[in-house]
Amino acid sequence: MKSLFDNLAARLRECRGVLVDSNVLIDVSNANPEWGEWSSNALIQVAEHSDLIINPIIYAEVSVGFSTVEKLNAKIPPAAYIREPLPWEGGFLAGKCYLAYRRRGGSKTTPLPDFYIGAHAAVERLALLTRDDSIYRIYFPTIEILSPASSRRAN
Repeated sequence: MKSLFDNLAARLRECRGVLVDSNVLIDVSNANPEWGEWSSNALIQVAEHSDLIINPIIYAEVSVGFSTVEKLNAKIPPAAYIREPLPWEGGFLAGKCYLAYRRRGGSKTTPLPDFYIGAHAAVERLALLTRDDSIYRIYFPTIEILSPASSRRAN
């Protein structure tokens, strides 16, 4: 069986770590029937080659499914997921990319967290593990995106 990311080590060579998008963590936590297996396998493979990183926005998005902070921390333990603050430069980049999205006719008024996640990855030289890469590919072309689409291209 081929790996989801056969050339993963090479793809991550220039990256300081991998920012794990909330959709991947939620898929695993909820045993999502469509994406749970892909997300779980992707996390395992990425962890073999790089540090896994989350930020406060990702933490907040995942927290919705948990009744206590202790249960959330048990699912995404600090020993397995490095917690990083949001960079100020990322806030600026997120705002500019969101503005470009709106000017291009983007109608969603609440995707700003996704832009901040992409900007964090861009300014901190992080790859991004996500299963929904559409915004990131358009607005953050410099980041290494690890997604179902990129794993299909790698095989």
